[in-house]
Amino acid sequence: MKSLLNYLTIILSIFALQNFALAEINTLDKKPKNYPEKIFPVHSQPQTPEEKLAEADRLYLAGEKAAAEKLYRKVKEPFAQDLEVKVNPPQPIYQTTELPVTAQVYWEQAQEGLAKNQKTQIFVSLELLVKEYPQFIPAHLQLAEALKRYEKTELALEVLYQAAGLYLNEPELIRAIITGLADEKKWLEASLSAQKFALMNPESSQIKEFNQLAETYRKKFQSQLKSRLRRNTIANVITGALGVAITGNPFAALNAVQITVMMLQGESKIGENIAKSAIKSLPIVEDQEIIEYVNNMGQRLAQMTGRNEFEYNFYVVNDENLNAFALPGGQIFINLGAIVKTNSEAELAGLLAHELAHTVLSHGFKLMSEGNLISSMVQYIPYAGGTVSNLIVLNYSREMERQADVLGTKILVSTDYAADGVRNLMVTLNEEKKDIGILAWLSTHPETAERVSYLEELIVNNGYNRYAYEGVVFHGKMRSKAKALLVETKKDFSKI
Repeated sequence: MKSLLNYLTIILSIFALQNFALAEINTLDKKPKNYPEKIFPVHSQPQTPEEKLAEADRLYLAGEKAAAEKLYRKVKEPFAQDLEVKVNPPQPIYQTTELPVTAQVYWEQAQEGLAKNQKTQIFVSLELLVKEYPQFIPAHLQLAEALKRYEKTELALEVLYQAAGLYLNEPELIRAIITGLADEKKWLEASLSAQKFALMNPESSQIKEFNQLAETYRKKFQSQLKSRLRRNTIANVITGALGVAITGNPFAALNAVQITVMMLQGESKIGENIAKSAIKSLPIVEDQEIIEYVNNMGQRLAQMTGRNEFEYNFYVVNDENLNAFALPGGQIFINLGAIVKTNSEAELAGLLAHELAHTVLSHGFKLMSEGNLISSMVQYIPYAGGTVSNLIVLNYSREMERQADVLGTKILVSTDYAADGVRNLMVTLNEEKKDIGILAWLSTHPETAERVSYLEELIVNNGYNRYAYEGVVFHGKMRSKAKALLVETKKDFSKI
């Protein structure tokens, strides 16, 4: 009898284990494809913040999003009170009949000034209208046109940029900016402005028009490059050869002629050529699990960028600093320190999405056209056995950084990660700011508090879900592995 009971107990145990395994398989099947496997601990009453996030992630992947949100809210602090009730800017308007009487008077005065060529009357009326009623888009457009009439083209573009800062998605403003840039023969800037609108507004009915504008001005820019290439002298080649001989830096060999040729070949070719040199010079991680973790995450994000012509590659550098950089054409480098110092998969994905945004918005390509990309490489990539304390700091403008933050957040949202991944990355960077490498990174970027603020506004105003997948369990495993690799590297250096 006792043997029979034991036998029945074994059978029931096996049956229970089979059911448990099936439950785990069903849960994992609901995860996105091409994604690393994770095992989430199941607690009836999770206690620590880490346990709560792990359980929330498990529930989220299982489709129990309401239950997951409750747990996420217990761990994640709310944004500032004033942000939760923040309203969007007034809706843009185009008809004068929608304006109050005072504004209609300003507009009539401006039209009268234009008819009589009364400069003071034109600008006083339009400037008042733009200041007091910024939602009236025709006022911005007409003020810019008036400034161009009086040969103040730079100021005209500034007016349009300011208006576009308030109304990022207004095609009339972006179209006017593109026209202004084209009038100045700034073909690359015109192409990138059109491309940026198409990327930021994938649901716009005018996306085809802006993609066509981007292509038209890209061709004009290439024609301009060919003309520039013909004007370059052989002295540039000599200077480049001398630079690499003195510094030992392969990037110094990229003289003006070679850079122009590379730019004619396109962004992908530029990125591939520079990446080859970087891979030879930097301590690239070869651990397959780390590589797969970053690559799977990166490829999933890259699918949502809208630039399918790029072949995206992700490399991990054996360096302890929280840093990453993007080359033109989809070549992304990220430090091991970024895995170690980020708190979740969503936060690390935020860093990758930010760098991908730089790539798809062609920021590196624009720097190269201005002669700034290679100088940044020369300054920050170490050679002849130097240490990688500051990997690469590209001199992106504050506006470029803001664009990458915004588009990076949109990419993050589209891949079903928590919407505040980029925002939380900024908080982590701020906490790490005493680190020398972090200070170097921040020195060319907007203030962290400013970035946190506008990212919180973006999330609240657009209703993005910050109570989505965080990914803490598998990320924790990868953090431990990354730490071990960094420790091993330090041991190896100590033997030298």
